[in-house]
Amino acid sequence: MTTENITKFNSKALIQCETGNYHTFCPISCVSWLYQKIEDSFFLVIGTKTCGYFLQNALGVMIFAEPRYAMAELEESDISAQLNDYIELKRLCLQIKNQRNPSVIVWIGTCTTEIIKMDLEGIAQKLEAELRIPIVVARANGLDYAFTQGEDTVLAAMIQRCPEEMPILLKKQIKGTHPPLVLFGSLPSSIAKQLTFELEKNGIFISGWLPGDNYSELPILDSNVYVCGVNPFLSKTATNLMRRRKCQLINAPFPIGPDGTRAWIETICQTFNIEPTNLQTRETEIWNSLDKYLSLIHGKSVFFMGDNLLEISLARFLIRCGMIVYEIGIPYLDHRFQKSELELLIKTCIDMNVPIPKIVEKPDNYKQIQRIKDLKPDLVITGMAHANPLEAHGITTKWSVEFTFSQIHGFTNAKDILELVTRPLRRSLGLKTFQNLEKI
Repeated sequence: MTTENITKFNSKALIQCETGNYHTFCPISCVSWLYQKIEDSFFLVIGTKTCGYFLQNALGVMIFAEPRYAMAELEESDISAQLNDYIELKRLCLQIKNQRNPSVIVWIGTCTTEIIKMDLEGIAQKLEAELRIPIVVARANGLDYAFTQGEDTVLAAMIQRCPEEMPILLKKQIKGTHPPLVLFGSLPSSIAKQLTFELEKNGIFISGWLPGDNYSELPILDSNVYVCGVNPFLSKTATNLMRRRKCQLINAPFPIGPDGTRAWIETICQTFNIEPTNLQTRETEIWNSLDKYLSLIHGKSVFFMGDNLLEISLARFLIRCGMIVYEIGIPYLDHRFQKSELELLIKTCIDMNVPIPKIVEKPDNYKQIQRIKDLKPDLVITGMAHANPLEAHGITTKWSVEFTFSQIHGFTNAKDILELVTRPLRRSLGLKTFQNLEKI
């Protein structure tokens, strides 16, 4: 099947839309990993007490731990316009600057700021000039389809803060002969270094990451820069990079699983006309190290209800591992941004000689539960809201949110994905946890 036929088949028969209600965390939860990634930042969530309760419970960090985020609670006097928003936010930002001295303050707007039409951008512009500290406004409200899209909103807002011209001194320090390459997506520093190392082994050198470990490390973005994403929920960031900075997007599968990581590196190498080296051997080594897991899940079936937009990449990897995927539920699907991932999914199904799973965008959970009862999958990967009810009906489940907060990118973390997938299966089969497994 050619690429043209795969794309045609994908768009015509593979994807359905049920327009059901989506059940997910609030996107303000992106604060939990972004404040740790950008080490010199401070995140200020502007919302109601409900937002504060959610952050307190979801992040599990007590106030005396002094994390680099805070809650600006809107009260009745704020909502009824009895208080001056500018004065109140200035007081809070001045306190943050004096006590924490961050390099940037990120305001996270919520549903309430949208409803009362709070002019966060206008206020931020005035305060930034007065306090002499960058203030980035990101409206990560509950109108998004998935909680992971909160990161997408923040990164899209940061694009305008990236420099457009490269100093002459830095130009002399650039390695490689290919055009500048910037990777976008928040990953732990150790995983970012692993992906950077894998690319460098194949002659590809990274010019920067969005975001970096510090706000001062924002990459240079212009029409000469190529960009490539590492997560499938960053479609808004990709669009802004192309439209606002005229960057050239490398549309590649995402580096999740050995097969996805190899395809990701190969696509980048092909873009720069560079021949990759030893990728086949590298991938084979990883698959050989996963034999104990593969023997357990081979032939097992899995059903994705949809929660974090990682579903297609995870399903593709599990199909390569020998599992049968009945359905891939996904809250939102950007067909253009995930084009390469969809093509790799279909190719993987053809190579493994298994049925191509149905993809359901914005699934109706009631209908999904009926399909789960009929199909009886060995494992259902679902949001926390549905896990316990399904378990009560004797259906083995796995929280999809765990894949969001685990290290699943690159060659070396494929074992972590399978550890998450096989844990509930081992529990249901009464098997003991694998022990003494050597690290890859």
